[in-house]
Amino acid sequence: MTVKAFQDYYPDHLSHCYGCGRLNEHGLRIKTFWDGEETITVFQTTSYHIAIPGYVYGGLIASLIDCHGTSTAAAAAFRAEGRPMDSEPVLHFLTAALHVDYLRPTPLGVPLQIRGRVKEIKGRKVVVAATLSANGEICARGEVVAVQVPDRLL
Repeated sequence: MTVKAFQDYYPDHLSHCYGCGRLNEHGLRIKTFWDGEETITVFQTTSYHIAIPGYVYGGLIASLIDCHGTSTAAAAAFRAEGRPMDSEPVLHFLTAALHVDYLRPTPLGVPLQIRGRVKEIKGRKVVVAATLSANGEICARGEVVAVQVPDRLL
């Protein structure tokens, strides 16, 4: 049995995001999954994700935390409602606020692991705390405040 990533449940018209859109051929195409009460994304960096020799560009780190957070928010909202992610109506989230603390340089060329934990679900808002690690060390920490997209915009 193959487990689908959260992003695989997004309808086609909501699957073009640079960070997590499966239909964006030039995007990052991250994949996020439940791991118990946390969520996990693993992303393999490559040479063009460079900031300075040997290290990852900070904007990529922010993008990974951002899209991991909004994907986690959607999955958490479905879970809170007790329904599968492929059910109607669609619950889709966008970033209202993003905060990232860069704790140490992030090495280039190794898989990055992003872990998320839901801090709060309140109405149409979900707050997600995330860490980004490389080689077992936390390199960045972030928080995403995600808001549910109103039905009229879907």
